[in-house]
Amino acid sequence: MKVCIFASSSNRIDGEYAEAASELGTLLALAGMHVVYGGGGIGLMGKLADSVLSEGGTITGVIPGFMLDEGWDHEGVSDMVVTGDMGERKKHMFGVSDAVVALPGGVGTLEELTEAITLKQLGIFKGPVVILNTLGFYNSLLEFLDRMVKGHFLRSEHVVIWEVVNTPEEVIEYLNNYKGWIDDPRSIARIH
Repeated sequence: MKVCIFASSSNRIDGEYAEAASELGTLLALAGMHVVYGGGGIGLMGKLADSVLSEGGTITGVIPGFMLDEGWDHEGVSDMVVTGDMGERKKHMFGVSDAVVALPGGVGTLEELTEAITLKQLGIFKGPVVILNTLGFYNSLLEFLDRMVKGHFLRSEHVVIWEVVNTPEEVIEYLNNYKGWIDDPRSIARIH
């Protein structure tokens, strides 16, 4: 299974986030899952990549050329796909992945997560979408998504598009036990 990970590139965040990212990388490698991630060398992205590599796991970085030019890539990741821009990066990552996992992150991670939810809602991406809610990081977003459902901006059926977990172990368990969603997501995408 190829697992797309979206995560922060900040080194200035609470160490518990870094510990969870490192643990997830270790568990993904030990489970034989191939990691696809944004190619960064710092923050949660860097910690994740370091742990995958230290366990002998397989990992592919996907990074826009301008970020590579800035030196933002992880020097230890040999399989690095360079894209023309951010949109091409996401398209490639979704295209080669079987699952998406969002760790805590900034607006880039938020945008990637919401695109994953949208693509699954429309039946374009069919795999699991997992939110690793370390230290309750995503609680406000989850409340906002609930408000969307209550206000009829999302159907109640859509809340199962994503799975919220609190530990890296739960990520692996969910990925291993994922049964799919519905056969025709577009049949309920439109809200009447």
